[in-house]
Amino acid sequence: MTQGVVSVSRRQVRRSVVVTVLGLMQILSWGSTFYLLPVLAKSIVQDTGWPYDWVMGGVALGLLVAGTVSPRVGLEISRYGGRVVLACGSATIAVGLAIIGVAAYFPVYLIGWAIVGAGMGAALYDAAFSTLGAIYGKSARSAITSVTLLGGFASTVCWPLSAFLVNQMGWRGACLTYAALHIAIGVTLALLAIPAGRLKSSVSTAVQDAPLPRLKPEERATFLLLAMVLTLSAAILSLVGTQLITLLLASGLSLSQAVVLGIIIGPSAVGARLVEMLAGSRYHPFWTQAASATLVVFGALLFLAGPAAFIFAIAVYAAGNGIGSIAKGTLPLALFGPVRYPVLMGKIGLPVLVAMSLAPYVGALSFTYGGATATFSLLLGIATVNTILVAVLFVLTKERRAHEAA
Repeated sequence: MTQGVVSVSRRQVRRSVVVTVLGLMQILSWGSTFYLLPVLAKSIVQDTGWPYDWVMGGVALGLLVAGTVSPRVGLEISRYGGRVVLACGSATIAVGLAIIGVAAYFPVYLIGWAIVGAGMGAALYDAAFSTLGAIYGKSARSAITSVTLLGGFASTVCWPLSAFLVNQMGWRGACLTYAALHIAIGVTLALLAIPAGRLKSSVSTAVQDAPLPRLKPEERATFLLLAMVLTLSAAILSLVGTQLITLLLASGLSLSQAVVLGIIIGPSAVGARLVEMLAGSRYHPFWTQAASATLVVFGALLFLAGPAAFIFAIAVYAAGNGIGSIAKGTLPLALFGPVRYPVLMGKIGLPVLVAMSLAPYVGALSFTYGGATATFSLLLGIATVNTILVAVLFVLTKERRAHEAA
């Protein structure tokens, strides 16, 4: 067989189409799940009387479920490709959002979020990256970068859309509208535009269909360390994403000032991803991860300098986090190759999504008992540990390469 040929229901889909579709699906999937409650939570509390922390616990439950299903999702994409998996992910999110939208009792609300979580595990970045790796193999790096570039607009697009929907038809109508969009856009685009297979190489079908090779003993420490780095990066993203406005307000800023500063995150992240997209092919993805960790730790340090430095802190942090999402997809591909990539991304997704679900509560506890300064210090501590782990990962991978070359 010819390297890089993919079966797509008797026709080829242009790479640009696949990337655009996956990018649009990421905007919808992130915007209607992870970024949903910051806009809807207040209306849900007012309408139902459920406590605010209970309502916010819905997305935490969803992330836990997403982490649980993530390894299985990676295995299915490795075997069959991502088209059906991504379509099922959007359909499952739609079902969960519909249940949330009609929930009259809190347990039903939680059931809806659990179902949404199952869909998140099959629809967010991990599944999209695995799909691209299964289709394009080692050449997937630029596609992964482009998808994250588009996905970075999720909050920019969906926060105003969610606010509009809540104002026009209430929070229940907003959930039902997003459910309909997942069916009309997510499922439809996945089935029509995502290739229906996986990368085919010159090896025989029998070899391709054989059980995927496991990590070698010398690879396990590298994989464990990489998983730790990506997990801490995800915890930082979740902590800042859920606590930033509260921390800015506690530091003396007005609500309008805090919101304006928060807007910096999107352009800074997308700008950094654009630089990576233009220059990333010139260096190993490890350096993207190293730059990400370094920028995040400097951003955290600037937060402790006080309100006068907040604009720079947010811009630097957001740039680091922006390219970190690219490294999450490209570094495992570079270190372990395309054959095992979907399965390994699924395994990494478990601790990453669990960390994202727990980090907001850890941040809230830190803020409750120590205030903004303690929480910024916690952020700096996590970022510093992560930077040290990245340095250790560099040494470990350098030694493994030298051993393999010998």
